[in-house]
Amino acid sequence: MSVVIVGGHDRMVCQYIKICKNYKCKAKVFTQMSASMNKQMGSPDLFILFTNTVSHKMVKTAVDEAKRKKIEVVRCHTSSGAALEHILRDYAS
Repeated sequence: MSVVIVGGHDRMVCQYIKICKNYKCKAKVFTQMSASMNKQMGSPDLFILFTNTVSHKMVKTAVDEAKRKKIEVVRCHTSSGAALEHILRDYAS
């Protein structure tokens, strides 16, 4: 399974990737908006949006890309490792 994480804290990127590996998921993490973010996202199985730490423009880009590719989006207000584990527990099993 592959996931794209949009939002979160820069210092947590390595931990997000490590948590995803524990659930046998491949992850791409975008904590900052880049010019070609929509092209870098690819076609994951799931989009995870950490809404508290992300700009509206990044949310719109991710949601538009998910709609275009018909991929499910999970929104979470907190960007903690425990929140990510909870999401992956529900979707990766």
